[in-house]
Amino acid sequence: MKKPGLPKQLIHLVFGGELDDVKKVEFKDLSKLDVVGFFPNYAEAHKAWLGKARETIDNAQMRYFIVHLHRLLDPATDTAKRKKS
Repeated sequence: MKKPGLPKQLIHLVFGGELDDVKKVEFKDLSKLDVVGFFPNYAEAHKAWLGKARETIDNAQMRYFIVHLHRLLDPATDTAKRKKS
């Protein structure tokens, strides 16, 4: 149960790996994906993503992504959709 006064968790996943082709999102080897972690909000996920992106800047085929898991678990948390309504 959520404690009063705490912000709602908007779970994000940061992961990455080496792409087969930089024009597509197909990984060379799924067994080598780097799961950076799960984060309670976008700001924390972005910090982790940025750190990994900077670490791998010399490898043009390496890509990291932020997945908005909260949107999959509870579509009502998709604030972009609410703004359009």
